[in-house]
Amino acid sequence: MPFAPDQLSSYLIIGAILFCLGLFTVLTRRNAISVLMGVELILNSANINYVAFSHFGSGNSDGQLYAIFVIMLAAAEAAVGLAIVLAIFQLFHTIDVEAAETMRD
Repeated sequence: MPFAPDQLSSYLIIGAILFCLGLFTVLTRRNAISVLMGVELILNSANINYVAFSHFGSGNSDGQLYAIFVIMLAAAEAAVGLAIVLAIFQLFHTIDVEAAETMRD
């Protein structure tokens, strides 16, 4: 059975689907908040893989520790990302990421 909850492949498939959705969101969205949400999906797919490999591989809690570290990293990334979005909104009165391209000039 390919989607049995007690198989490693089920978790890897769910992680791959989340990663693809996050990557699609990051590459196709122009809204900065949507891009941040896509990055969060990508990080959560990594967390699922960490926990699944930890559970089915060695059986110790290393994967959970890595997942907690990634969650803390994602929280910091969200705080910095939202600060950047607020700065872009104050300058350009939009959160379109293409508006930030004029900052290079």
